[in-house]
Formats: sequence, C-alpha cells, structure tokens
Amino acid sequence: MRTTIAAQGSSAQESAGLSAAEVAKRVAAGQTNEFVDASSRSAWSIIRANVFTLFNGIIAACFLVLLLLGRWQDALFGVSAVANTIIGSVQEFRAKAALDKLALLHAPSARVIRGGETQEIAVSAVVLGDTLSLRAGDQVPADAEVVASARLQLDESMLTGESDAVDKTAGDGVLSGSIVVSGEGTTIVSHVGADSFANRLSSEAKKFSLVASELRASINTVLRWVTWIIGPVALLVLNAQMVVFGGWPEAIESGQWRQAAVNTIASVVAMIPLGLVLMTSIAFAVGAVKLARQQVLVQELPAVEGLARIDVICLDKTGTLTEGDIVFDATHPVAAEPPRGWQNVLAWYGSEPDANATARCLTAEFPASPADGPDARIPFSSARKWSAVSFGGDEAGTWVLGGPEMVFPAQAGAEAPDPADAGEQAGAGGGDPHARLRAQAVELAASGRRTLVLAHVPERLNAEHVDEERLPGAPSPVALLTFRESIRPDARETLAYFAEQGVTVRVISGDNPQTVAAIAREVGLDASDGFDARQLPADPAALAEVIEANVVFGRVTPTQKKAIVEALKATGHTVAMTGDGVNDALAIKEADIGIAMESGSAATKAVARIVLLDGRFSHLPRVVAEGRQVIANIERVSMLFLTKTAYATALAIVFGVFLLEFPFLPRQLSVIDGLTIGIPAFFLALMPNTRRYIPGFLKRSLSFAIPAGIVIAAALALYAWASTSSGIGEDELRTGSTLILTIVGLWVLTVLSRPIDGWKILIIGGMMVGLILVYAVPIASTFLVFVDPSLTTALLVLVTSVLTIAAIEVIRFVHRRYVRRNVQRAQSTARTRSQP
Repeated sequence: MRTTIAAQGSSAQESAGLSAAEVAKRVAAGQTNEFVDASSRSAWSIIRANVFTLFNGIIAACFLVLLLLGRWQDALFGVSAVANTIIGSVQEFRAKAALDKLALLHAPSARVIRGGETQEIAVSAVVLGDTLSLRAGDQVPADAEVVASARLQLDESMLTGESDAVDKTAGDGVLSGSIVVSGEGTTIVSHVGADSFANRLSSEAKKFSLVASELRASINTVLRWVTWIIGPVALLVLNAQMVVFGGWPEAIESGQWRQAAVNTIASVVAMIPLGLVLMTSIAFAVGAVKLARQQVLVQELPAVEGLARIDVICLDKTGTLTEGDIVFDATHPVAAEPPRGWQNVLAWYGSEPDANATARCLTAEFPASPADGPDARIPFSSARKWSAVSFGGDEAGTWVLGGPEMVFPAQAGAEAPDPADAGEQAGAGGGDPHARLRAQAVELAASGRRTLVLAHVPERLNAEHVDEERLPGAPSPVALLTFRESIRPDARETLAYFAEQGVTVRVISGDNPQTVAAIAREVGLDASDGFDARQLPADPAALAEVIEANVVFGRVTPTQKKAIVEALKATGHTVAMTGDGVNDALAIKEADIGIAMESGSAATKAVARIVLLDGRFSHLPRVVAEGRQVIANIERVSMLFLTKTAYATALAIVFGVFLLEFPFLPRQLSVIDGLTIGIPAFFLALMPNTRRYIPGFLKRSLSFAIPAGIVIAAALALYAWASTSSGIGEDELRTGSTLILTIVGLWVLTVLSRPIDGWKILIIGGMMVGLILVYAVPIASTFLVFVDPSLTTALLVLVTSVLTIAAIEVIRFVHRRYVRRNVQRAQSTARTRSQP
C-alpha cells in the first residue's frame, strides 16, 4: 500500500494534531516513518560471486587432485587463485561499505503536535498525517504539505540544485531532507518511510553496481572462454596421456594413471591466465595509492582506468566550477547624490544575525554599521525578492534591498527595455522612468553576476507597512550592487586540458541557465545562453539531440541530470559526472565515473567512484594520466599472459590429437610463468606510460597472442616429435621443452617491452640470470626434474628456438601495422563523433 495522504481536516485538527488513538492506529498499519533500507548487496552474495565460480572450481579441483596424489610441489598455482579471490572480494566489500553509509536524513528528532501539545519524537516515530511544527534550523523529517506559514523558507539546494531559498505558503509541498532557513510553519505529513523523497533517492542511489571497466570486462571474457573449453580439452589430453602409458587398462593397472593426471592438470592450469587478474588488480591498487598521496580517494579501483576512457564530462556548477560561496563584486552608483549613510545601511544588512550568504559578504566592503538599530523592518521574501528597513539619525528613512526588476517593476503595458537603447528611452522622457536601471541590471546579470539594487524612501516604516509588507512611498534608486560566485582558480586550466584531450564538457546545474552560461564562458567554455531544462524533451532520442547541440543546462532536476547521463551513454559516450549535492547523487551513480568533492553531501560521496579530498578540480588530469598508464601497461602485460593461454591451449589440443606425452610438469610451467611473465609483468605494469586510451584492448591483445601462441605450440610439438623419434628420454624431453619455452618466452617479453631502455634492461637481464640459476643450482634443478641435455637435445633446442623467434618477429611486425591502422580509424571515428 502506498503511504500517502492529502492535507486535510479542520483547522482544529491542524492545530491539535493527531490523537493518541489515531497515532496507534497508524503505527499498527505500518504507516510510520521508520525506514530500514536493505543493504546494497549482501556479504554472502559477494563471497558467492568471487569464490564459487567455475574458474575457481577448476583450480580448486586441480589443486585437490595434486594434493591427494602427493604432488604438492606441482600445486604452486593455487596461490594466485587465492590472491585473485581475496582481491576481488575486498574490492566489492569496499564498494558495499560506502553505499551502506549512504544517508540523507540526519535530523535526530522531529517536532510534532499531538493531542494539542508539541512533542519531540524520533524521526522514525513520525506517522502519516502527523502535524509537524517547523522552525529555523530544522531538517524536514518527512514529505509534508504546508497548512500554515509565517514566512517559512526552505533550502532545497542539496535535493533539487536550486541555490535560492524557497518560500512556502499554505498548500505547498515540502521535501524530506530540506532545511528550514527562516520563519516557521505547520505541515501535515503526506509521505513517510520508503515513500518519502529523501528515502526514495537514497534507495535508488544504493543500488549496487561495479564501475564499468574495459580491462576487467575483457579479462572476464577471456576467462569465460577458457573456462568453457577447458573441460573438453582436459578429456582430450587425459585420453592421450593414458594411451601414451599403454592404454586405459594398462595405465590404471601399472599406476601410470597418476602421471597421466598430473600431465593433464599441467595442460589445464597452463591455459588459465592466473596472474593477469592479479596483475590488473595490483596495477589498479598502486595507481589508487599514488592518487591518494595527491588527495584523490579512489573508492573502487577500476575507476582509475575509467576516467582515462571518458569522452564526455558533466559538471555541476556549484562546488565544481565555483567555490560555492558568494563574494562582493562592485558598486554601480545610480543616484547623482546618494542619501547620507547608504554605505552604513549596507554594512547593517551584512551583519544582521539572519543575513543570507549574499548579504554577509557586504561586510568586507562596508564595515561601519549605523550607530542606532533599526526602527522597523520587512524581512526578505523570495516571493517579492526584497527586504526593507528604516532608521533614524544619519540613515533616516526606509532602505530597500532587492532585485531591480522587483523593486522597480516595469509599468503596465511598457515593453521590456533593450540595454542598447534604454538610456535613450529614459533620456527622452519615456513612459518608464526606471527602464535604464533595469536594462543596466539585465546587462550585469548576463555577465553571470547576481545584481541587487539599494533604494531609499524618505518616510519611515510603521506597523501598518510591516503588516501589509508594503513600502511607505515610492523608492528612489541609490546604487546597483553586483555579486559573483567565486570561480575555482584551477577550473579554466583543467577544462582546457580536457579540450586538448578531446573530452567534451556539459554543465548541468539547478541554477538559472543564463547565470550558469555566464560562468561557463568565464572559465573558457564556448557556451551561448544556457538551455532551460524545463524545456527538455522526454523522448530519449530527442533528448540526446538537444544535449549534443548545447553545452550549458540550467534548472535541471535530479532526475533530469540522471536522464542526461543516460542519454549520453546510450549514444556511445563514456561519461564522467562531478558534483557535491544530493541532487547530483543519481547522476553520479549512473555515470561511468562519478566524481564527488569532499565538501559535498554524504550521499554524493557514498555513490561516487572518486572523491577529491581537497576539492581541487585540477587533480583530474593526474587521475586521467594514472588511468592511461594502467591501461597501456596492462595491455602490454596482457599480451604476455594471453600468449601463454594461446600456446597452452593449442599445445593441449595438438598433444591430445596426436597422442603425445605432455612435455611439462606443473611445477616447470610455474617457473616458466614466473621468469617470463609473472615477475617482469609486475614491473612493466607499474612503469610510466602516457599513451592515450584507444578502445579495443582485447582485440589488439589477441591479434598478437593467438598467432604467437599457435607458432610456439607448433614449435614445441615439432620438438617433442623429433625428440621422441630420436629416442630421447622423458626427463630430457621435459628439460628441452622447458628450455625452449623459457627462451622463447623471454624473447616475447623483449618484443613487447620495446623500446628496451633503463629499467627494462635490468628486468629482462634479471630474468635471464634467473633462467641460468634454475638450471645451474642443484637444488633448483633437482626440484624441477631437470637433467643435462645431450648434444642432440641441445641442437634441437637451439634450432627450434631460433626459428620460433624469427616467426614471432614477423608476427609482431604485422601486428604493429594492424594496430596502427585500427588506431587511426578509431581516432577518426572519435573526432567525427565529438563534432556537434
């Protein structure tokens, strides 16, 4: 049942509130404000997703079989599988913890009227139909409708993006989570619990999702392919090994089935790129640690990669392009001889206890307040857009501060003035004496500055004027005052960087479109007048066209921000969204990469992938650079791992089809992996790399790995056939095969590491020294079951290695040309799509 109610009942009910019996009835019906949102994702589901996978099941089965056979020496691969599982689980638990902290309502209690008495109760104890008494400083605990208002004003900026306080009168709705900034009022609760605005927003934002990662998706694709072909290949290899050992009955009777099982496990484990997942996670983690030193918190590791892939960044104005505060800009005198004390009056406006942010910044420019306090005042209202105060002494009379168009409205029937000719109209004695003033105010506002007018009335306010909220006479303008939002000093430079990198920018804000557009132009964006989001089409295709054609959008609601991000993603863009308010939370959650400021709301920071801890927008280029390093290095490393997967799969199929004994023990393959892939990949993944992101990571990697793997598998198969034909024993065959694979593997490492310089020389050289040591040190060679090769084996190893290396050089030459053509095509497509 949807828990809603309209504001209803007699005035007696409104003042007395619900009776104890009515409250009890609603509590029994479950119509309370209690809200226990389900966790974003259960701990069991995370463990199940990372532990109980087909991939882990295969590894665990192989590991268990080797232990049962007493061959623990060949079970070293289990360490990588455990590390992969732990890292994946930790990443998702971190994301879950951040989402579970999400909370929009922080009010410790609510003030309700029940049975004619005002009570303080827990927010969760509020029921549907309760009468709330709201005062300045309160946070609204549940959606409600106003039944009585005494200049009630609410700040809904964190919910809707509208920066100005909103007047609430009888019949208006108030949103849970908004703050009462002035006045007081009485409201009747219309939505509670899960149906309230704040909790609906919270529930939607808490929906669990991992950041989109091309690296992770590509690796998972490879793992999925490998996982499904392992079963048939394993049966093929096992059958071949049993045949090699005399056939199924003989192998079982003689006990040779044990070695056949070990050989099969060696072929299966070699097919799985165990270290690639681990290496990717390490690269992400190291990147996150480096960014943390620069005050950038990465809440989900693949976000480091994600920001390097974006081609559109959506910005909220406040807190991103601007500091979020108002500063005084300038005084523009209007009166030829302003009345005495006008500057002191401005100082008083800035120093009064309930002054808003705009008025408070006047104290820096006008420090001296009137000696005597005011006689009377009419408080500011967002409906009439002005306030008034009267003094005696030097500041005698009534002073009005407010919007020029409200203090001096156009006369009935008069056309709006054009700034270009307003002066001529006024000078010629036109029908509107204040046309020039309003035209000047419009011109100032168009530059992105907030404009107020100070006016003076010689007469002073009395009680009747205050009650009726009217001035005692016609005001005369004294001065126009302009205010501006403080622009972040790093905004222009950062936006220029994104422009150079081909990243387009969209500014989406809840503020006035013209104001937002003026600020956008000030930070270097090519923005015309802002687009009013109230005119945005609902159709996704039409919405996408409007977004492509405009840069700045104002009056954007939280759901519209999310819709804009969705429309951009639907047209193939990779989108980043920055912001600091609750009104940004849904869009930040929907974006490929959400970026929040530390000064922002808890909700926004909880759903963001990246948090700028010091609020400096200028950190984003460093995040992009770090992401590019991760992507470029992991692509190079992935070709190492995928080459191994390719040759291991091809080798297993060839040896299974031709009924040859598999030429490796699992422990020998583990050492080869370490020397040619694992250890060097760790260092290569962390080296500087500034190559720009290019889509198609997996396709480029496989275009080298598959042909290289086939060549290596064919070479090893020919070597095994030649060795068997020459009568070479089993241990010597394995020794020669390991030598070939290690030499060729080191050459693949060299090819993919080019240009070879600096640390790369040390890395490759160190691996070559390691190769010599595992053959030369007795304890290592005994553990790995290596024997001294005969002259025949040595010659076969030399010839096979040279021919394989030559074939790999040809493959790499063709691969580089293929990649270059694809990169040029991708860049051309990206440039075409970025053009409006």
